Amino acid sequence: MQCTLPNGGTGITTDFGCIPTDPVAFAEKFYGIGLSIMGGLSLIFILYGAYILLTSQGDPAALRNGKSYLYYAIAGLLLAIFGYLFIQIVLVDILKLPGFGA
Repeated sequence: MQCTLPNGGTGITTDFGCIPTDPVAFAEKFYGIGLSIMGGLSLIFILYGAYILLTSQGDPAALRNGKSYLYYAIAGLLLAIFGYLFIQIVLVDILKLPGFGA
């Protein structure tokens, strides 16, 4: 069943609301949700890595394990954030591609 989006585009009615049929609008709608999930998972793994570090009692293997959790959680979060910034700065502000940004 067809529905109308707030920007005037068309979409399909689902249990999650009106989902855009245009690929750019679809990615735009769910990119924020993906960043939120990524941030939540990063927070969980940062806390878990910190817990491993605090309870390692000087064990070198546990210290390496905790550090790797912290490193990869922060690296993944930074990659997601910089990917979003790349889209906003390069595609929206510099190249002004149609369909990206408001």
